[in-house]
Amino acid sequence: MTNRVRILQEKFRQSLGLPFENLLPSWEIQKVIDELKVKYRRRLFDPIVTLWTFLSQVLDVDKSCHNAVSRVIAYLANQRVEIPSSDTSAYCQARSRLPENLLEKLFGSTAQSLEEKVTTQYLWCARHVKVIDGASVSMPDTIENQKSYPQPSSQKLGCGFPIAKIGVRFSLATGAAIALVIDVLNTHALKLARKLYQFLKPNDILLGDRAFCAYADLVTLMNLKCDAVFRKHQSRQMSMRRGKLFGDCDKLVIWHKPKKCPNGLSEEEFLALPETLIVREISYYIFIPGFRTSSVSLITTLLDTETYPTLELVKLYDCRWDVEVNLKHLKTTLGMEVLRGKTPAMVGKELYVYLLAYNLLRTLMWESGTTYGVPPVRLSLQGTRHHLHNFIPQLLAASSAQLHQIYRTLLKVVVHKSVSDRPGRSEPRVRKRRPKAYPLMKQPRHQYAEQWQTA
Repeated sequence: MTNRVRILQEKFRQSLGLPFENLLPSWEIQKVIDELKVKYRRRLFDPIVTLWTFLSQVLDVDKSCHNAVSRVIAYLANQRVEIPSSDTSAYCQARSRLPENLLEKLFGSTAQSLEEKVTTQYLWCARHVKVIDGASVSMPDTIENQKSYPQPSSQKLGCGFPIAKIGVRFSLATGAAIALVIDVLNTHALKLARKLYQFLKPNDILLGDRAFCAYADLVTLMNLKCDAVFRKHQSRQMSMRRGKLFGDCDKLVIWHKPKKCPNGLSEEEFLALPETLIVREISYYIFIPGFRTSSVSLITTLLDTETYPTLELVKLYDCRWDVEVNLKHLKTTLGMEVLRGKTPAMVGKELYVYLLAYNLLRTLMWESGTTYGVPPVRLSLQGTRHHLHNFIPQLLAASSAQLHQIYRTLLKVVVHKSVSDRPGRSEPRVRKRRPKAYPLMKQPRHQYAEQWQTA
């Protein structure tokens, strides 16, 4: 058993671990296991092998457990050891035994390690910018999932899927995911954001859309020694007549404390808010055909006009769209939009493994971009995944002397797949391919089966 585990750990280190050996080595995983005092038996799917298998599973297009176990069998096929059973029970049980806090801690440590690689040239005005947004993910229709993450109330019982709302904070410099929170579908974006504030560091800048622009949240961020750049909420009227003007579209204004306690704040928190708050408001127009938005008003706590010029702040808010692209990578490119976990516990673990795999790909993109002088955020994440998947057989077959050369070649081909910067690009949200004319499910499947049997 020990020999098989050693062989598998070495195989995974060569196939998945090599590009990330400085970010997620086996000793680092073992260190976190020891810190959390995770107890496990000496079996084939120990925590390290299980984690590597789980990572390779979410990175693959075929995300079935059968495919993951088949990969493990293939890694042991040419070794003089006993081949494990093709039954997925042992692997599925090993995944369920992985503690969620282990995956959360590893995800956090990889995000922090990648942030430490960022140099001043990749920062905005010498400061780290974090982008925040929310999304939803669906999961199998099981009783446990429905209790924790109920389906939308507009759907009939048995005709929908449980849906969870997630809030994710990304690094603007690296594109990596920094923090995650999970809640039910009808959770407001502000509630998710307030759970993510604990992961901010002093001097960070938080970038977000109008959903996060609230009086109390601006005060909270300033108390954390952070700053914010949000689009002004539509409930506040836009006017350039009042305030200290710095130009035609830039001014300082005084916001007053709300008269009533907003939802989500306790009375103590509301009473602790200052009576007034000085913010900076920037208004500008967009003249691009096809765009819904013609005028934008930004609210920021960055009051120094010399350090943070108006044009730079406008350009910074244009980068907010990167968070939409990052969420699309997670949900569409990697396939996180439809989870496979049949219990809420497995749903949480699966989300953290997806984010961990996403950060590992971002690390490979960072290494490739910084090595060959290309902005890492402009590289294709899908192309990076394709190249990594195709290079794995070569990494496994290579000798120790060849590994470094193959890895350098991998970095070189990753940098060739870049995505051009296309500001103002507009695509209509329409579909050309027609769906098949099957009716929507309007009652549970077992009722359809009963009707067919009695017909």
